[in-house]
Order: sequence, then structure tokens, then C-alpha cells
Amino acid sequence: MPNIAPRYWLMIAILGFVWGGTFLLIKLALEGTTPFWLAASRIGFAALLLSAIWGARGFKLFKDQTNWPSLTLIGILSTALPFMLISWGQQHVSSGFTGVSMAAIPLMVLPLAHVFIPGEQMSLRRVIGFAIGFGGVAVLLGSKAFESSGAALEGYGRTACLAAAACYSVSSILTRRLPPVDPLGLAAILLLIGSALIIPVAWLAEGPPVIPDTRTLCIAAVLGLIPTAAANLLRVIVVREAGPTFMTLTNYQVPVWAVVLGAFFLDEELPPAMLMALLLILSGLCISQFGALTRLFGRTKK
Repeated sequence: MPNIAPRYWLMIAILGFVWGGTFLLIKLALEGTTPFWLAASRIGFAALLLSAIWGARGFKLFKDQTNWPSLTLIGILSTALPFMLISWGQQHVSSGFTGVSMAAIPLMVLPLAHVFIPGEQMSLRRVIGFAIGFGGVAVLLGSKAFESSGAALEGYGRTACLAAAACYSVSSILTRRLPPVDPLGLAAILLLIGSALIIPVAWLAEGPPVIPDTRTLCIAAVLGLIPTAAANLLRVIVVREAGPTFMTLTNYQVPVWAVVLGAFFLDEELPPAMLMALLLILSGLCISQFGALTRLFGRTKK
């Protein structure tokens, strides 16, 4: 297992908070635009922004050997395809089920990393820790997450949400297995591939884009700048340097922040089991990352 430096814990905390707040911003932005065009605008804006910075640094990407087939597949699996699957699936399932699907990512990454990533071997402690963390998310979202939505295509919708989680899981493994690569260039390329796919799909599904109001444009710009451009760069760095299994710790934080920020800014009700859910999530994190936490606090005391 990689040695987890303090900066990676900070990155994980930032990603959990940023992506947790993304749901709040998306809910506000959808008041003035459509789902696919919102996704296309945030990915496209982030791709242009990171590409401009990458270009100023000379468009350097691979250092020695290249792996363009894997890079293309990662671009599809990390942005465009899961965005489309979730957008379609959410029409037929409860929002709680979507949250549970994303919380399942650590449980998917764990066996994949065991097989394909040296040093990321699966252990009983990790399995128990991730399972407890998943249970915490399930408690947070409540039993309604597993209740039927009554939609005719609910089964396909649930499959789409789980397939999106699988996309994120596989893309993390492939990202870690890439040869030496510039993180900024990698983040830019992945977003460029994603935007090249999702913009035509948005046009086909929702027609030509309509310029939204100023408020919606500002929200879309924030979504493109922070949770898409900046957060994807951090995600690439964490996956490449700390490993995909460590990266999945964000998936247990995101629902917590989504609930807390929704209660603070939208006056949504906090679930009664909030404290129990937090206890389970933190316990799962500590159990699964016991070795890394021990080394972290041991380093801090010195």
C-alpha cells in the first residue's frame, strides 16, 4: 500500500466537500437549463480551462511510453458515460438509490485493485471497513433509498446507476495503471474526450443549446471551474500517487456533505439517523485505513 502523506488526506477532504456541494449547485442550475446541456457545459468549460493552462506549459503528456487506447477509454468512463447513465437513470429511480450506487464504488474498486494494482491487496480489515462505511451511507439516506420508485423502467434505471459506479471504478484502476504522465495534461485530455462525446449527445437528446439566464450561467461556470476542472485534477493526482482504493474514501463523504449543505442552504430536513450514519462512516474509514492513519499520526508526533 502506498505511503499516504498528509497532503493526500487534505485532498480527499477537499474533494468530499466540493463534490458534496455539487448536488446543491446542480439543483439550482437545473432551474434554468436541461440536465445534458448542464453536464456538457461544465465538462466543456473545464476542458477548455485546463487545456489553456496545459498549453501554456507546452502540452506535455506522456514522459516515455504512451498508452492512448487506455487514455481514450478512461476519458469515456470517467466523465461522459457515467454522466449520461446517471442523468438517464435518475429519471426512473429514487435520488437515494443514486447515492447508494455511488457509495458502492469503494466496494467495486477493492477487488479490482487487488487484482490489477500492485500493493493494493484486499484484506479482511479493508473489506469490513468499507462495508461499515457503505452501511453508514445507507443509514444516512434511509430506507427510502431502497424502496421502489414505481417507474416502469426502474430496473433499467438502477442498472444504469450501478453501471455509472462501475465506470468510475474501472476508470480509477486504468488511471493508476497508466505509464508516467503529467497530471495536468491527463486531467485536460480526459475532460476533452468527455466533452467531445457528451456535447453531441446533449444536442441529440435535448436539441440545440439555449442561452440560460445570468444566474444559471454563473452557477454552470462555478460547476465547471471547481467540482469539474479543479476537482478532476486533484482526483488524478490522488489516484496516481495515493492509489484508487484511497481515492474511494470520498464516496462516503459526499452524501454527508450533500445532506448537511442541503439542510443549511435549502432548509432541507436533516435525517434523524445523521449521527449514527456519521459514526458508521468514520468507523469504517478508520478500520479500512488503520495502517495509513497510524503512520500519519506517528509522523505528526515527530
